[in-house]
Amino acid sequence: MKVASFKQQRNIPGFNLTLGYTLTFLSLIVLIPLLGLFIYSTKLSFHEWEKLLISKQFLLALMLSLSTALISAGLNSFIGLLLAWVLVRYRFSGRKIMDICIDIPFALPTAVAGIALTAIYAQNGPIGYWFGFKIAYTPIGITLALLFVTLPFVVRTLQPVIADLPREQEEAASLLGASPRQIFMHIILPAILPAWLTGFTLAFARAIGEYGSVVFIAGNIPFKTEILPLLIVSKLDQYAYDAAAAIGITMLLIAFILLFLMNTLQRRLNRNINKNN
Repeated sequence: MKVASFKQQRNIPGFNLTLGYTLTFLSLIVLIPLLGLFIYSTKLSFHEWEKLLISKQFLLALMLSLSTALISAGLNSFIGLLLAWVLVRYRFSGRKIMDICIDIPFALPTAVAGIALTAIYAQNGPIGYWFGFKIAYTPIGITLALLFVTLPFVVRTLQPVIADLPREQEEAASLLGASPRQIFMHIILPAILPAWLTGFTLAFARAIGEYGSVVFIAGNIPFKTEILPLLIVSKLDQYAYDAAAAIGITMLLIAFILLFLMNTLQRRLNRNINKNN
């Protein structure tokens, strides 16, 4: 059966042509630029690499980027789950408008979002005025901007999975006396967990490299609100292109390792779900 399926895939008309176009496009858009980034970073000697990676400015920027990305992705995992559940399971007036609003961070230029968030949450802004602590130009503001940018990744990943959940199992469990918490933990959660992890991973990876929405609300204060993308831009302003490439490679490796681990975990969860079914 597997051999027949493989032959059927190979016999699709235009397979070699479409595969060639796909590999060419992937190489020009993704692989070759990444390879150039790796080659450019090799201009740094081992001592320069070590000096860069253990510098206080880099370590603080790395910790700030990872912490704000992790917090924003974690919060959006729960907020996105609630939004996806409401959009799929309930019908109410304004539902379509809410569904459209989820995609606004995709359509809106991130720099515009950053300017709007800064104006609103600054100390003299209409919302920031009512808080007894600073939001803009602090890690809180950075996390807020990342929450705005990464929310659609979680919602759009979970929506189709929740829509495909068979409600018969939930109804049967309810008739047998299961509580809503037991239904969620034993029926719903195992089914949506792989997609949930995917949404979290996409949000985290997006947050690490986010620049446009963060650059204004962060204030780019060295050693305080300077994240890795801002550090890269500052290196470019200093014409330290090799150092900027090295920081970019570090960000790329972090994102790649995270995606690899999450994809491995997702495959294992899918195998367990298939075995149980």
